[in-house]
Amino acid sequence: MVDLWCYFPESSHDPELLSAQAALMTPDEHERCGRFHFERERRLFIATRALARTVLSSYFPVAPGDWRFSNAEHGKPFIASPILRPRLQFNLAHTQGLVVCVVSAAHELIGVDAEMIEGGRDIFRDAERYLSLSERGKLRACPTPKRPRLFLAYWTLKESFAKARGEGLSLPLDGSSFHFEEDAIHIVLDPSLAEDATSWRFALLDASPHHIIAVAVKTSGAPLTLRITHIVPLGKAAEGTQLAAISRADLLK
Repeated sequence: MVDLWCYFPESSHDPELLSAQAALMTPDEHERCGRFHFERERRLFIATRALARTVLSSYFPVAPGDWRFSNAEHGKPFIASPILRPRLQFNLAHTQGLVVCVVSAAHELIGVDAEMIEGGRDIFRDAERYLSLSERGKLRACPTPKRPRLFLAYWTLKESFAKARGEGLSLPLDGSSFHFEEDAIHIVLDPSLAEDATSWRFALLDASPHHIIAVAVKTSGAPLTLRITHIVPLGKAAEGTQLAAISRADLLK
């Protein structure tokens, strides 16, 4: 089981709630938050920290403000303290209007990415840099209105895979190639990555008409089961909220 938690921070403008969320941060996090020039960026930073802390506190009786985090070599966050068992693995992503967190005690390598779908991006320029040859072919063959969404499907899947492995953008994104079947997402990997592609499972979800989420988990070949919750940190949560899984037909036809 993998839990996916989603927070739309722009849906709440309660100043008391925002103040309470900010109060959860450490002095170091407050200092980092203060470096952002724009208020929107500061609020997104606060929302990300508040989501991580309140989500993790739903698994253990630890106050949200008591969690401490550190980062691995390429920036992947992990729980520095308290050290509890079973050990929780988590990963975070944010984009304009959305923050997400995946958590699992069963799988060590998990990753998530989220992106806002918007026009104006030169997707073919980016495709030449980040997509595989087969992916670029699918993008060119895709109906024009659907191309931004398909590009971001590939992008978020690659990002979630790289983040799960703890390598971020140090992993060449064109070293992975994704293929959409009727009911599954498959990955083909460059041999230099020394990774068993059959050990990985992926999910691609519509979080809203304007947001797309990808989840990558090394399950050793077992099916991926996602439990999805919409949450307002320090507010209310609706258990079992269903997000629409993105199908092959949604992307390619």
